[in-house]
Amino acid sequence: MARPMTMAEKILAAHAGLDEVEPGQLIECDLDLVLANDVTAPIAIKTVCEITDRVFDPERVILVPDHYVPNKDIKSAEQAKIVRDFAREQGVTHYYEVGCMGVEHALLPEQGVVGAGDLIIGADSHTCTYGALGAFSTGVGSTDAGVGMATGKAWFKVPETIKFVIDGELAPGVTGKDVILHIIGMIGVDGALYKAMEFTGSAIEALPMDERLSISNMAIEAGGKAGLIPVDDVTRAYMDGRVERPYTAYYSDEDAQFAQVIEIDAADIVPTVAFPHLPSNTRPVAEARDVKIDQAVIGSCTNGRLDDMRQAAAVLRGRTVHPDVRCIVIPATQQVYRQCMEEGLMDVFLDANCAVSTPTCGPCLGGYMGILAAGERAIATTNRNFVGRMGDPTSEVYLSSPAVAAASAVLGHIGLPEDLEPVACAADAE
Repeated sequence: MARPMTMAEKILAAHAGLDEVEPGQLIECDLDLVLANDVTAPIAIKTVCEITDRVFDPERVILVPDHYVPNKDIKSAEQAKIVRDFAREQGVTHYYEVGCMGVEHALLPEQGVVGAGDLIIGADSHTCTYGALGAFSTGVGSTDAGVGMATGKAWFKVPETIKFVIDGELAPGVTGKDVILHIIGMIGVDGALYKAMEFTGSAIEALPMDERLSISNMAIEAGGKAGLIPVDDVTRAYMDGRVERPYTAYYSDEDAQFAQVIEIDAADIVPTVAFPHLPSNTRPVAEARDVKIDQAVIGSCTNGRLDDMRQAAAVLRGRTVHPDVRCIVIPATQQVYRQCMEEGLMDVFLDANCAVSTPTCGPCLGGYMGILAAGERAIATTNRNFVGRMGDPTSEVYLSSPAVAAASAVLGHIGLPEDLEPVACAADAE
């Protein structure tokens, strides 16, 4: 019999054609998907061309221009053209042009491209997002992605797994973003270095898919190689009728060996904000009310999905952004954008004096659509707040959930939705 294995170990073993693997073992695996974006794909494409004249499978290579598109300048236009031309030449079926594209890690689950049991590498560190669907997905360098596109294979060192058991009921207003910020605050930005993170427990099981994706998305901010959530009824309801290929659910054996098991009481998690300049520099939002802000960004591959838009709109409805604050709202995909229109959320954002953008990663990486000047502060639903991440090296980024970012935009300083004055309803006015 094979040794008891974790969820991550089982997926890697299956793709290596082995009955079992163990942590530290070097294995070569067959890949289900390889992806890159407009920043990382040009280097990957160069690597492909040095190896072969055809990608291993045009249906398994994914190219999503999302960082600097619609193009902000000549250089970004040239990069996007390299990706576009390569996609056409190779017959890449999963190429997403402007008008169809979205922020890649929101777009691919939405479009059913990724599924449980997949082994995925991407030339973007937040490829770990797809672990929320029960996949082993991890970020790699552009050269490794290029080799993967050419050969359909990649080498892995089997990681140990840290298991996080979050049991109990999350308090109202506490989201998946708060869960992962709480965890990163506990273990630090290197607390899961080259380890798989597995998130389980009744609090995780109660979360909708959008919030689970936020948790897995930020596994890399703790150094994690992957961030996996076991498949359950919520996962199946999301994937069934959506995913393009048959999927396989893998589960950790009861007697699997974990590097560590960390148990967390859901009641201990509160709305959380990460102060500059690390995602691990966390504090309760209630202790951050003295921080004035100049900008709020609601979007990104962490929190640009429909549930995130709804949470922000619920706070902004009937209110306006503080006159000293710029609030930028970026639905992560065209589908999310359309649904926001159909639900009237766009009216809420515009009535609140928010600027609304087509899908882009833009401000998250200091690209465009929200660059900070010297000394400015932003609260953002993004995933990183390193020095100069969103602009000038003396600017500051504070990470939070959508509801907290929206409330802060109205208040003019970091705060909670309950800090806002109640909005009078039409019946009260009469």
